[in-house]
Amino acid sequence: MTVLDETGSSAGEPTDARGRVAELHAIRAEALRGPSDKATAAQHAKGKLTSRERIELLLDAGSFNEVEQLRRHRATGFGLEAKKPYTDGVITGWGTVEGRTVFVYAHDFRIFGGALGEAHATKIHKIMDMAIAAGAPLVSLNDGAGARIQEGVSALAGYGGIFQRNTRASGVIPQISVMLGPCAGGAAYSPALTDFVFMVRETSQMFITGPDVVKAVTGEEITQNGLGGADVHAETSGVAHFAYDDEETCIHEVRYLLSMLPQNNRENPPHADSEDPAERRSDVLLDLVPADGNRPYDMTKVIEELVDDGDYLEIHERWARNIICALARLDGQVVGIVANQPQSLAGVLDIEASEKAARFVQMCDAFNIPIVTLLDVPGFLPGVDQEHGGIIRHGAKLLYAYCNATVPRISLILRKAYGGAYIVMDSQSIGADLTYAWPTNEIAVMGAEGAANVIFRRQIADAEDPEAMRVRMVKEYKAELMHPYYAAERGLVDDVIDPAETREVLIRSLAMLRTKHADLPSRKHGNPPQ
Repeated sequence: MTVLDETGSSAGEPTDARGRVAELHAIRAEALRGPSDKATAAQHAKGKLTSRERIELLLDAGSFNEVEQLRRHRATGFGLEAKKPYTDGVITGWGTVEGRTVFVYAHDFRIFGGALGEAHATKIHKIMDMAIAAGAPLVSLNDGAGARIQEGVSALAGYGGIFQRNTRASGVIPQISVMLGPCAGGAAYSPALTDFVFMVRETSQMFITGPDVVKAVTGEEITQNGLGGADVHAETSGVAHFAYDDEETCIHEVRYLLSMLPQNNRENPPHADSEDPAERRSDVLLDLVPADGNRPYDMTKVIEELVDDGDYLEIHERWARNIICALARLDGQVVGIVANQPQSLAGVLDIEASEKAARFVQMCDAFNIPIVTLLDVPGFLPGVDQEHGGIIRHGAKLLYAYCNATVPRISLILRKAYGGAYIVMDSQSIGADLTYAWPTNEIAVMGAEGAANVIFRRQIADAEDPEAMRVRMVKEYKAELMHPYYAAERGLVDDVIDPAETREVLIRSLAMLRTKHADLPSRKHGNPPQ
């Protein structure tokens, strides 16, 4: 029974303002400290930082404002009523990154293993609503064990609220998921709905069904990292856009990415002053790209020559390597670069490359980032696996993304541009604002050898020396239809330019297109190929 003194207060409770403030500071200190030193030591022993340490790395020093720090769950049963820690296992709030507002929530694995309960979910819902209303990016620092089983379906409903808000925020504010621990079952769908996924090797995993379930159902034995580790998702599944060796590097790169994104879909990306001259010539490009279309080269070297200070951030670097998607700056302005990579599969388009580039184009268009496309594409990858895997459907995703994009779009044909892949890679015919070509370009329905074998099949077969006739016909086809100025003469490219002047041409063109305005037809939404 509570004993009241003559003022009506409980014995031992403060009775004046100073006492109440002291009590508040004690409660806050408890919330900031976390469950126990032992739990913190266990977290560090796994090579993992605590949720508050992660937030300190992400945000500018001293900028974090916490929301609902003193929230506690109200569940009962299974011993929950005896354990009601402050924060309920998730830290929520806002701060700044390079002076710009960013909202964040971070699971605290030390409390209920970071598992999501009703109060936990409500805190996340609130901070997501605040981010959408304020028009600022949302970063989730994920380190949780899924739904809090003791709370039953209330926890599952909490995930539904997160998914709904992820979808509502899509294309409105940048959403970044940072995987710093386990993420299993339905919890994995929230990161999948966001714009970017970061993972840390060895300590973070994502999967719908864990190794034990896989073994029980299929008999396959596999580790957690083998099933859903950072390298698996960065190289094989394409779920993760970035993978790093440690949390510090990972969170530093999140800050770098945020520096290249706008706050929301109503703003342009931030400009950064550059000392790299806009008119800088790149004579090295004349030797970097071989004129022989059968010789490979590294397209990243071309990108380094073109962009400010050679600095760019490649998205999905280790997945679908035959195409490059990157964020960079030209004269301080952020651009999205889509480029074929001749060093991998000769730069062909296949199922994974099409999906990768399509999602990137959509992201750039959603957040007002101009798109520069560098073409050196021999076509779509032939093969039964590709056809049965739906290359038509997946290739159409990239076509749809480009056709639907209203941001400034410039395409540059470095060398080969053959067949349907040429059309899909932001050709003038699907809406590129400006199309340039180098004098080494070859724009055609197919390569000269294949075309000659089709067109002149009878002449070659009837010739006394079929091979000599075939060589002659290939030269004739190239001279008639594949010379560098054929497309320019027909208005299919706007200009053939000196490769060394490419940077200056792109910068001038982007400056002109900065005020571009384009309206799409009135509709609820399109129905893109899936």
